[in-house]
Amino acid sequence: MHVANNDRLGILIPTTKNLGLSCFANRMAGGELMNEWKKLNPIFEYDQIDSRILQHSAWRGHCRFAYDLIHYYQPNTIVELGTHWGTSFFSMCQAVEDGKLPSSCYAVDTWVGDPHAGHYGNEVYDTVSVISTTIYPRFTHLLRATFDEAVMQFEDDSIQILHIDGFHQYDAVSHDYELWLPKLAENGIIMFHDISCHTPGFGVWKLWESLKEKLPSLQFEHSSGLGILFPKGITEQYAILKNQWPELKAYYESLEA
Repeated sequence: MHVANNDRLGILIPTTKNLGLSCFANRMAGGELMNEWKKLNPIFEYDQIDSRILQHSAWRGHCRFAYDLIHYYQPNTIVELGTHWGTSFFSMCQAVEDGKLPSSCYAVDTWVGDPHAGHYGNEVYDTVSVISTTIYPRFTHLLRATFDEAVMQFEDDSIQILHIDGFHQYDAVSHDYELWLPKLAENGIIMFHDISCHTPGFGVWKLWESLKEKLPSLQFEHSSGLGILFPKGITEQYAILKNQWPELKAYYESLEA
């Protein structure tokens, strides 16, 4: 079944839940992961359509990591809560496109702004829509809705990669995490942006401090910080990344210099 781009609410989004673990759980005969972590050097095609997406984004320091993460994990379902201009979303989409992965990518946003991002007109959504339909039409879906409205469209245990980057007030991001956690697959990942931002009114850092104390996690401090959480326990993928993390962390941080 195909879900059209720029979806409206009202239908349950088809998922691969009943297939068990996603394609990144496949193993070779020797029992090792099919894909090794690779540091790639992609061309982000969305930047060629509108350079504003990367120029003014606090997420730009994480684009290469997000691209390599998708290439490594090869998730079936990617969901982003809070897309704005689309820097993070399209960086992940570029990995799906380049790798010809069977992934579906969903961006959830009202595209009207909030007190932290500011409020704006239709220009942002229109730009995101043009890029989505021009470069990544096979697998991108824009859900113009609140996070609370969109959550019921996804089955439990169906999302492999969830990126939470909405309203950054503590109660809001805590609510988003708790609301969407049941939708995460058994070996899924949740990413939080702005874990290093202590600006008044921002509370992602506070939630992150409490989560990383009790759950497997990795993190970057640069580009406002990015937390990578494995909330359903230690997986083989986490163990492999954890072992390489000092070297990987230094590498991706150096790209911003």
